[in-house]
Amino acid sequence: MTENVVHLHKTPEPVDPDASVTTLTVVPDAPPAWPVPLWVRFGRTVKAAATADGTKTVGRAVVRHGLYTFNGGRIVARRTWDGRTGARYERMLRAAEAAGNYEVAEEWEERLQRFRDARHRRRMDLLHSPVEVAKGVAVGTGMGIGALVALGVVMAINNGEVKDVITPLAATIDFIGLLIRIVQIVWGPALILGPLFALLGMWAVGSKQQAAPQWALPANVRSSEGEPITPSIVVKALRHLGLPALRNAIKAMDDGGAAMLSPIVIAGCGVEVDVALPLEVSTIEVQQRRRKLAENLNRHEHEVFIMIPEAARTVRLWIADSGALDEPIGPSPLVTDETITANYKTGSAPWGQDLRGDAVELSLYQRHLLITGRSNQGKTAALRALALWLALDRSVTFWLADLKGAGDWGMFEGIADVLIEGPSDDHVIQATEMVEDAVEEMNRRIEVRRKDPKAVFPTLIVLVDEAQLAFMCPAVDDAKRPYGGSKATSRYFMAVRKLHNQGRVVDVLMWQGTQDPTDQNLPKLVREGAHTRASLVLGSESQSKMALGDKAVEEGAAPHMLRQGLDKGTLVVATDGIKMPKGQSFVTVRTHFIDDDPAKEIADRAKALRDGVTTLRVIERGEERDPLADIAAVIGDAPRLLTTDVLKRLATLDRDAYDGWTNGDLKRVLEAEGEEPKKSHGRMVVHRDHVLRALANRDAEGSASASE
Repeated sequence: MTENVVHLHKTPEPVDPDASVTTLTVVPDAPPAWPVPLWVRFGRTVKAAATADGTKTVGRAVVRHGLYTFNGGRIVARRTWDGRTGARYERMLRAAEAAGNYEVAEEWEERLQRFRDARHRRRMDLLHSPVEVAKGVAVGTGMGIGALVALGVVMAINNGEVKDVITPLAATIDFIGLLIRIVQIVWGPALILGPLFALLGMWAVGSKQQAAPQWALPANVRSSEGEPITPSIVVKALRHLGLPALRNAIKAMDDGGAAMLSPIVIAGCGVEVDVALPLEVSTIEVQQRRRKLAENLNRHEHEVFIMIPEAARTVRLWIADSGALDEPIGPSPLVTDETITANYKTGSAPWGQDLRGDAVELSLYQRHLLITGRSNQGKTAALRALALWLALDRSVTFWLADLKGAGDWGMFEGIADVLIEGPSDDHVIQATEMVEDAVEEMNRRIEVRRKDPKAVFPTLIVLVDEAQLAFMCPAVDDAKRPYGGSKATSRYFMAVRKLHNQGRVVDVLMWQGTQDPTDQNLPKLVREGAHTRASLVLGSESQSKMALGDKAVEEGAAPHMLRQGLDKGTLVVATDGIKMPKGQSFVTVRTHFIDDDPAKEIADRAKALRDGVTTLRVIERGEERDPLADIAAVIGDAPRLLTTDVLKRLATLDRDAYDGWTNGDLKRVLEAEGEEPKKSHGRMVVHRDHVLRALANRDAEGSASASE
């Protein structure tokens, strides 16, 4: 028990010498610390032991060898099952049918039928075998005993001893008894050693196949990822690609498949090799197994590209060094070289690098341009890099409409004759009228050219960024003609089509940037009217075909294989404006990123080359409402609000801007930012968190270094 300590403090002497006061102060000791429970200390000890490096190493070894044994047993069981049944033939048959190789499928079906016939004969033989075996045993036993007795008679006659008659039979019986005793002695240890040998065999099979998770394998095995590409590795990867015809053809080759390969050459941050396929294998079968091929080569899927060169029945493999595609490619020459100039007719815009590491330059001469891809992947940055280079040619005129309105094209004020910035229907209407004005200019030039075939006109670039808003705009004019849509009555659609049809010959060119292509936000006739078609990451192969065309995708173009967020600025381009190997219809380009500040410096150099351009802003940015921000404001702190209430509050906030808005207008604004109203208890509502998330994403997109 803790004792209290009593301290005596004597106060200073008072004025009165006869008076004296003594003060007693009681100061208790601090309470004792609570003892740590035994189970807590035990838990800490166990945790420390479990997280120690030695324990982790031992744990990995235990898991590794345990899985070697378990998975080795599975492999042996599967091999046994394949050997005793027709599973292997059925598997090969399904694989051949899936690959469309029906000749090989018929061959495997014939093999399966022969196997089944032979198995049926064996089973029928087994039905009659017991009787035959019994007869054979009876006959053999009788003959054996008779022979032994005859031998004993001969011995008895020779030795003169009657007992020798049974000597051979007795010796045989003794030998059988000896065998029985040996089996009795060995049987016990065999019951113990037999399973051990079986487990050892399964472990050996699993160890040879490395049948364990990657993290549990030894360090020297796990470090094989990214090993140099050699002919043997390529041939092995092809042999295990899951194509029976290819595997059999490689096995039948005297050189083990080496003759299929061209020399492996260094190509940029990887290597390149052509593979001449055997007659039974088509190029599309190899293309469809890109992931499997990449894994067989110890690479990730995005590090292996399969292309179709000019040579028939040949695939060209480009295999990146492990992790090389995640490294930046360096700044644009527009940033590093202030003396660089542009020439619309004879020059090419420095855009980036191809997979081989060679510089990619794009000719823009008389080519309509379309760039598409998912949001926030570098679409605007890639489009702006081309426009900045072309702005250095003072003879080129720009009419720009940025339907995102985030300021990404603000540096073109003083360069562009027209600059529209904003996402509202009014901005779309102005952008549509701008494109229609370009059609009138095109018609005027065509009329002049008819009178004077030698007439030369300054280049006019009509650029619309986020063009999907124009195609999906629900507004109609006074004559009830829609601004958006893909019908013949759509004003924007028809204006773009007219520029695509005749604008090139008089240097009136249409450039568009748009998000995920569909038939609704990018009609077929418009996307096929572009001479240069480029795509960032997309969600599906069908979208890739919409963006680049069927031919490029069938020959290996795969923007849907790019990685969302990790391959920003990587474009798959189908064009004749880039020099490519003969027979190749597309190229993968890692574009240079030009940030806002360097872009403004380049724009300043372009302005210095011009006599001074007064940019017409049809709608001033400060005078327009921000619908998304206004929606967030009217929702306030409520977690969600009915769409009808949101519309009422918007109309109250600014009647001129929002009076007459419908649920379709509200949905359009939210869908453009990746959100949309949801149903709650059967009624459409707008969630506050969704709107705030859209605002945050938009702000981050506008301020991030890789913003569009």
